[in-house]
Amino acid sequence: MSSLTLSIPAELKHKMESFEDINWSAVARAAIINKIELLGRMSKLLSKSKLTEENTLKYGRAINKRIWAKHKASQ
Repeated sequence: MSSLTLSIPAELKHKMESFEDINWSAVARAAIINKIELLGRMSKLLSKSKLTEENTLKYGRAINKRIWAKHKASQ
């Protein structure tokens, strides 16, 4: 098995130490596995997409404008 070393802020390390019974290596391993599975599913979905990056940016901007207008109107 390979090893992975992570750098974490001191405050986070201190909080982790307050939970001595937790196997943080297992927690990190599970999080990495979940993320890889999610990215795999996303990749599979996107491989069938006919949208270009330009189209997705255009649609994203249009959606953001509508959300902003709706938010502005509700105030």
